[in-house]
Amino acid sequence: MKKIVTVVGARPQFIKVAPVSRVLRKQYHEIIVNTGQHYDANMADVFFQQLDIPLPDYNLGVGSATHGKQTGQMLQMIESVLIDEKPEAVLVYGDTNSTLAGALAASKMHIPIIHVEAGLRSFNKKMPEEVNRVMTDHISTLLFAPTDTAVSNLSKEGIVNGVYQVGDVMYDAMIYNIELAQQRYCIEDFGLKSKQYYLSTIHRAENTDNRDLLKNILLALSNLNVDVILPLHPRTKVKMNEYGLGNILESSNIRVIEPVSYLEMILLEQQARGIITDSGGVQKEAYFLQVPCYTLRTETEWVETVNCGWNQLLHPDTPDLAHAILRECERPYIPNLFGDGRASEKIVSSIRTLWRTE
Repeated sequence: MKKIVTVVGARPQFIKVAPVSRVLRKQYHEIIVNTGQHYDANMADVFFQQLDIPLPDYNLGVGSATHGKQTGQMLQMIESVLIDEKPEAVLVYGDTNSTLAGALAASKMHIPIIHVEAGLRSFNKKMPEEVNRVMTDHISTLLFAPTDTAVSNLSKEGIVNGVYQVGDVMYDAMIYNIELAQQRYCIEDFGLKSKQYYLSTIHRAENTDNRDLLKNILLALSNLNVDVILPLHPRTKVKMNEYGLGNILESSNIRVIEPVSYLEMILLEQQARGIITDSGGVQKEAYFLQVPCYTLRTETEWVETVNCGWNQLLHPDTPDLAHAILRECERPYIPNLFGDGRASEKIVSSIRTLWRTE
């Protein structure tokens, strides 16, 4: 049985690995390496418990650091794992430092690289995620794109071999996990009523590392006419304290909660009146659940969600950001743009092309 090392380390990757791993392990020997990029228990360990993912074979425990230091530490430690395990392929997801480190380690050792969620582009090189995804795509052997747009992006960069449009594994995960979420939780557990609150997640460095932008975002949330539930990311919490912005949350409609599990999160998303975020994954989840999304960025990798009207890009420094969020617009129903929920099966089926000459 061929051995494949899967490298993960951040919250979105744990979600993506679940549906793929369920199919992959029927045909291959999978070794899971968790870099520890997300080290909070609610943001990492709980995923393996809740989503029926096999426990990692390796926990590298890298934790937080500057991008260069974190990526370098991961590269060194993943290389050691690959030397010991001698896999036939390395599988990476998305666009994190874990993604790039896993791909670089495999490339240096001439091990085929499988990139799930290839071809996404924000065209903003200031985003570390953009650098990670571009570099990973250019050294990958198999590239599994979630949309036609992603395939087109790769083609424009001269990447045409080994490219497959399979749909989005996040949609696979949503179909499976929203039922689990509804079985285990209800919105009343949070003291909320359906469609009577906004849900917000803010964590990207371009928003949290700029005091003026973060202040404008928090003021906008406090000026909405309904409750706002804010699961507070550790980075955002540190920056709010550093900038002295905690007073904005006092006696306001913003209800800060600790980071929640993935199943709790998608239930909160499903029942929200709208979602205000700077997360890539949450934008898609909002679309899957047909909840209006307001993305506090100047660009998005998921242009399809904007083009169809379910996602609105809002610059974080918009003077009257709350008004822009409250402005309603018609959102027609459209068929799902991210596949048929069988992306994982298509990925595993295509992996065998790596060894077609054997």
